[in-house]
Amino acid sequence: MRPQLAVIDTNVWLDLFLFDDPASRPLAQALAGPGLIAARCAQTDAELESVLQRPQFGSTPEGRSRLQCEVARWQARARLFCLGPDAPWSCRDRDDQKFLDLAFTAGAALLLTKDKALLAVNRKAWRDGLSILTPSEFARRFPEHCATQGERVVQCMMAP
Repeated sequence: MRPQLAVIDTNVWLDLFLFDDPASRPLAQALAGPGLIAARCAQTDAELESVLQRPQFGSTPEGRSRLQCEVARWQARARLFCLGPDAPWSCRDRDDQKFLDLAFTAGAALLLTKDKALLAVNRKAWRDGLSILTPSEFARRFPEHCATQGERVVQCMMAP
């Protein structure tokens, strides 16, 4: 089976790496395996960095160090793309358009989000081969990518 490319939005990234959200664990397992590859770009990286600068995320030196380590590991594992032409689908929240543009540029099969504005685009994007799903929907639709163990996200995502 050929690996699928997936775009992971910022809130799902936080669920995976910081909050250990049980609903995102199957996605973490899938990203740790060979069947799913994450896509990123400078614009999505900048949003993540901006969000992680907020005081609630690592206000101590140890917390900031941990976050920097998580971001570096993420960037090493995810495939970097330079955004090309705009996606043929538009999001009513312009701040989220970068995720659609990345999915279009990368030729991603999946965009994983909990954002209602992005999820609302699913029907249009699906016609062009992009499924916009929540992590829970991903686990239901793609069980072959998801292991059954409930390992801690950081452990499964970052295993060498």
